[in-house]
Amino acid sequence: MSEPHGGDEPEGWPCEVSDEVNDLLQDLSLPGEVFGAIVAATVQINQTKGMVPGSTASTRWLQRRRLPLGRDGSLGVAEYVVVADADPPHCVLTRIQLY
Repeated sequence: MSEPHGGDEPEGWPCEVSDEVNDLLQDLSLPGEVFGAIVAATVQINQTKGMVPGSTASTRWLQRRRLPLGRDGSLGVAEYVVVADADPPHCVLTRIQLY
């Protein structure tokens, strides 16, 4: 049997979604491009334990981060929180601001 993807690489942290984001993802009028960008953001957040290249941290709350959605942020911004002190550590995608 083969080893899980990544072998010795450390696993990422789970990326949960808030009720608000969950409702958005279930909206049938949401364009596929936006849906895909949100799912891609959760994967990036998971794989990097919240330290996604290109994301920015809040100056008031360093655990809150923003990530552009779509090519060059053309679709909007995803906001998430890195909960490193929890057991187990995880991230929460809290809000999506679409343009």
